Amino acid sequence: MSTIQIVCPCCDATLSIDPELAVVLGHKLPVRPQMAVDLKNAAQMVQDEAVRRDEKYKQIAEAEKNKSKVLEAKFQELFKKAKEEPITKPLKDIDLD
Repeated sequence: MSTIQIVCPCCDATLSIDPELAVVLGHKLPVRPQMAVDLKNAAQMVQDEAVRRDEKYKQIAEAEKNKSKVLEAKFQELFKKAKEEPITKPLKDIDLD
């Protein structure tokens, strides 16, 4: 029997498998294109990342400022709902007999 060539669905590597022995005889990694990094592009990428980081910080700071207001509104809503519910005697296990 000859070897079987299979392409891995995860990493696109080519595996050479011997079906008789049930072992991988070899593998060949896929060719990945080299990304040419230009210093001008790298500086722009750093600046873009700084802008994204600042925007994220502003969002988190704004959410933290409004956090107490949101929690207070939720508390008031649940407190109002609790006032409207009738007060009932809690059911105990002994009462079920």
